[in-house]
Amino acid sequence: MDLSLLVDNLTNPALLFFFLGILAVRVKSDLEIPPNSSKFISLYLLFSIGFKGGQELSHSAFSAEIVWSLVFGVLLALVVPVYSFFLLKRKLSVPNAGAIAAAYGSVSAVTFVTAVSFLELQNLEFNGHMVAVMALMEAPSIIIGMLLLKLFDKETGNETSFGYVLQHSVTNGSVLLILGSLVIGFLASDAQAEGIKPFTTDIFKGFLAVFLLDMGITSGRKLSTFFKNGWFPFVFAIVLPLINGCMVSVASAWVTDVPGNRFLFAILAASASYIAVPAAMKLAAPRANPSLYLPMALGITFPLNITLGMPLYLSIIKAVG
Repeated sequence: MDLSLLVDNLTNPALLFFFLGILAVRVKSDLEIPPNSSKFISLYLLFSIGFKGGQELSHSAFSAEIVWSLVFGVLLALVVPVYSFFLLKRKLSVPNAGAIAAAYGSVSAVTFVTAVSFLELQNLEFNGHMVAVMALMEAPSIIIGMLLLKLFDKETGNETSFGYVLQHSVTNGSVLLILGSLVIGFLASDAQAEGIKPFTTDIFKGFLAVFLLDMGITSGRKLSTFFKNGWFPFVFAIVLPLINGCMVSVASAWVTDVPGNRFLFAILAASASYIAVPAAMKLAAPRANPSLYLPMALGITFPLNITLGMPLYLSIIKAVG
């Protein structure tokens, strides 16, 4: 791995604010971001990246690469939770295995947003359809998670309507906002987009830094009780994302030759959902332990990806060409 990429990433102000949040928890500071402000910032980040992705997509000619990218992303969201579930089921209960598998088959929109910022620092471009790929990868893993629960745990499988959980996953606020912003950005003219550029682009990195500060505070709190669950969830939350990210860094060359797109595929494969999937699994698998799958995704996999993962995946892409 290129150490200069790692150093540049670790000295990124947005990432340093994440560490500041963790430090605040460790020293028992009263520093916190008000919940309403945190929710607004997360909505803003999704809106901004969706709108800019739509603008990029409007300037791109429809091609086979776009179709294959969408297919590749959905396949990842279908396959990853299956083998994750069977690995997890060896050590954990079926409800916990199903919930964690769904989380790791899905994606983290915040990790994606942070990865986009990383690409900008490296002066690497990506295509707007990658935003659509991210949005489409949310629901399939929830569907697979539900099917696995119905097959292997009859008690959980009969507790909640499959259709209700599916509807909840598709209409989830983050999915709806990112897709809606993508469509609006696609329909907006260049002149119209320029009119709101100060909001969609100029303040983006500042809001990202504040949001990562909040994520650091949240991660620090989640980790305090996580380690009571033993070593296996911790190792899984580190090893599986790295394997997925490294494999997709190479395999994505079959779909696209754009380094920025390949990097985002790797990040999507390596990330884990801690917003959409936990909300759905609360309904689909009420016997699953949120203090297990939430800290795994947010407290371990998220910081792993934004610190070590991003420079590692980009180094692999550059090495294999």
